[in-house]
Amino acid sequence: MTVLLILWEFRVKADRRDEFETIYREDGAWAQLFREAPGFVSTTLMRDQHDPNRYIAADRWISGEAFDGFRAEHAERYDALDERCRRLTDRETEIGRFDFVS
Repeated sequence: MTVLLILWEFRVKADRRDEFETIYREDGAWAQLFREAPGFVSTTLMRDQHDPNRYIAADRWISGEAFDGFRAEHAERYDALDERCRRLTDRETEIGRFDFVS
């Protein structure tokens, strides 16, 4: 199975870290939405050991097409959740989309 890994970096507001973690962790609102897509594999949230306001989220999908199809089909709900989460962060950056090398 080909797996796509999408990496996101977040700079989270210090007073919003708990709320951010609740929404972005593997059982949070994003993962619940993603689970509606047959191509979703998993999500992992990581906090920087030296900077508690910096996080990396790793979303795994069976392919880029699976993610893009999900994104198009659920655009309204995706955008609404994304807008809700903007108040929690100072910056959100898609680091990139990566294929696993075997």
